[in-house]
Amino acid sequence: MEQARSTISKIFNGEPHTYTRFSLTQNMEGDNSNVEMKLSSDMDEEVGENGVGEHHHHNSNGKPYVVQKLGHTPKNLCYFASGTLLIFIIGILIGYMSHGEKNVAPVCASSISLNENDVPHETGAAPLMDWDDVKSLLAQKFTAAKIEQAFSDFSQASHRAGSPEDEKLGNKVLQRFKEYGMNTWTDEHFIKVQDPPTSGYNKIVFRNMSEERPKGFLSYSGNGSVTGAVLYAHYGQEVDFRVLRDKNIDMNGRVMLVRAGKISFAEKVANAAKMNASAVLIYPDKNDYEISENTELYGHVHMGSGDPYTPGFPSFNHTQFPPVVSSGLPRILAQTITMGTGTRILKQLRGQNKPENWEGYNRLGDESDTITVEVNNVLAEKKIHNVFGVIKGFVDSDRYVVIGAQRDAWGPGFASSTVGTSVLVELARSISDMVKNDGFKPRRSIVFASWSAGEYGSVGATEWLEGYLSSLHMKAFSYINLDGIVTGRNGFKVAGSPLMHSLIENTLKEVKNKEMLLFNQFAKSNWESNILEPMQLDSAAYPFLAFSGIPSISFRFTTDNSDYKYFGTLEDTLENLNTATSSQVPQLAETAGRFAGHIVLRLVHDHLLQMDVMKYYKIIRSDVFKINGKVKEVLQMQPQLLPKDLTVQWLISASGSYSRAARSLQVDIQNSDLEDIEMCRLINDRIMAVEKNFLSPYVSPRESPFRHILVGSGPHTLKALIKHLDALKIDNPEADAELFHNQFALATWTVQGCANSLAGDIWSLDNNI
Repeated sequence: MEQARSTISKIFNGEPHTYTRFSLTQNMEGDNSNVEMKLSSDMDEEVGENGVGEHHHHNSNGKPYVVQKLGHTPKNLCYFASGTLLIFIIGILIGYMSHGEKNVAPVCASSISLNENDVPHETGAAPLMDWDDVKSLLAQKFTAAKIEQAFSDFSQASHRAGSPEDEKLGNKVLQRFKEYGMNTWTDEHFIKVQDPPTSGYNKIVFRNMSEERPKGFLSYSGNGSVTGAVLYAHYGQEVDFRVLRDKNIDMNGRVMLVRAGKISFAEKVANAAKMNASAVLIYPDKNDYEISENTELYGHVHMGSGDPYTPGFPSFNHTQFPPVVSSGLPRILAQTITMGTGTRILKQLRGQNKPENWEGYNRLGDESDTITVEVNNVLAEKKIHNVFGVIKGFVDSDRYVVIGAQRDAWGPGFASSTVGTSVLVELARSISDMVKNDGFKPRRSIVFASWSAGEYGSVGATEWLEGYLSSLHMKAFSYINLDGIVTGRNGFKVAGSPLMHSLIENTLKEVKNKEMLLFNQFAKSNWESNILEPMQLDSAAYPFLAFSGIPSISFRFTTDNSDYKYFGTLEDTLENLNTATSSQVPQLAETAGRFAGHIVLRLVHDHLLQMDVMKYYKIIRSDVFKINGKVKEVLQMQPQLLPKDLTVQWLISASGSYSRAARSLQVDIQNSDLEDIEMCRLINDRIMAVEKNFLSPYVSPRESPFRHILVGSGPHTLKALIKHLDALKIDNPEADAELFHNQFALATWTVQGCANSLAGDIWSLDNNI
């Protein structure tokens, strides 16, 4: 028998080996084309000077073989009979060996296997449930009636971060997660925040008017007292300050009066600080806010997220860090005032006329319009709790999507926190029930998170990211944000990582609102221009994306695509939200919850993550095109500022490398067995690494926490390079050619590094730099 096995082995091992040879020629655009493939064998030889590529077989006499017609001679019949007998014997031996030694089935993603008695049983390796059945189950369990009951359970008149009411709500969420059979835990942080003065007050005095003491405040403002001339600066955007500068208005030491809206409070204050303003007053204008004249505004002005007194570090009680503060903390004073106060000041301003395209009153203000601003906020330490529950996956349980909502609010916070918390808990209940009672088996895990201190700048979420950043990088593959998901009814907006745009589009085509698909209702002619919007700095999804490199989504129902008028006030109530939605809050929350639920379930149901790596190539290509054109302009207009040999070819080449790596991944997916667990995991890991690898490794988390070069903020981003070139073109004194050159080189290598990682194995790299 051993001799027979040896003979068979020689038969199979004796087959000639083939090989494939590729020749890749790079074209001018950085793409590889002209792929030449040749199959050969060890037995073939390429011979002959005049017959290159021809293959000749010779016998021992050196003469070519000639194919002859076989005749039915006794000798040939004998050979035929012997061959038939040999094949029969080989078949018997193969059957004997296969019977004597039972083959072990390879480990794969098949969800059905046969046991020793040939009875089908579940392996738990993949979901047995069809996607249409998954959607149907979620629709049955996640209903408006259930959400409306949750509204009652999680509504509080007051639940500021770190308060007893906030802790009570957190315990209630934790108890619900336990009731649903989820694994639960909590995260405790000790954070520093600014609160309004407990014994004194903040105040403003305009000219000789009576002193006003606003109750609203802006956390993390500078403290002290300043006196300066008022200057109206519209919404306080960069473009607004450029308009004032073009009017040759001296902004040094001025107190800027700006309207709330368009951008965050923190961005308004940061823009004013760049103009050397001494203070900023923010008021809600009657054209933007349908609130009373005496409604107070609350917020924060930290140009970042998390605890600004432990930048880049988690605020755990046992950690000891040097006394540093975030670079995003403003040095100037900032204070909110009511609509009534803002209007009274505007009516009395003198000076130049406002620009024609600016809303408001006639004058901008001059040096005689003096005002005194005094801010006496106090620094307080608070203990906060983040609450978590997890539904574990059946294949890759160590890979998870996170879905979260902030729990705290300045006042009732119905739209800002109650709706999101209720939807979070109801999704946890519905999906847990699908797993326990309906046979749904997610491949990956789902983490449900209830954050605290969201009103102070996504503090709870950011501290969790900072505490577990190294673990989350290659395990958390997406974050879905539920904050402020219902603020209106006739508009729908989504902000998300470009990797998730295709998944967003597909989900819009699946989820209905009032019997009409969201896509058909809101996309109109172009869904990307009508539904997609940039992710805002004050969104809890932003630090996940730009700080941690985790693909994220934030979305909302809106009215006329405008901001909700009651955010940051004590009037964010169910009654006011009903007014904004025609009393359709539970129904809209159901639709929003199913939109989030479909995305979550799709990410844990499919073999491969639905993330399109080519989307980022389009963004890179667009930015590279702009940079290339502006570098040429600078070299023409200000040739002394940049080295003559400066070229964008390196960046173009890095962009080409990313494109080729992305296309290579698509080919690998098409040629892979997606029923193979390990193969799926390897491909998904390559996809997950893309977002993380766009985080610049060359900048400090303290100086530039949002390190993403494409969607982050700071001088390291491609958008900042474009702005820097604009400044160099006009020889702006703030422009720094050496800094640009350095950031340009680092951004180039960040793109190339991402391409290298996406390519996969080290021997698959395409490095043309």
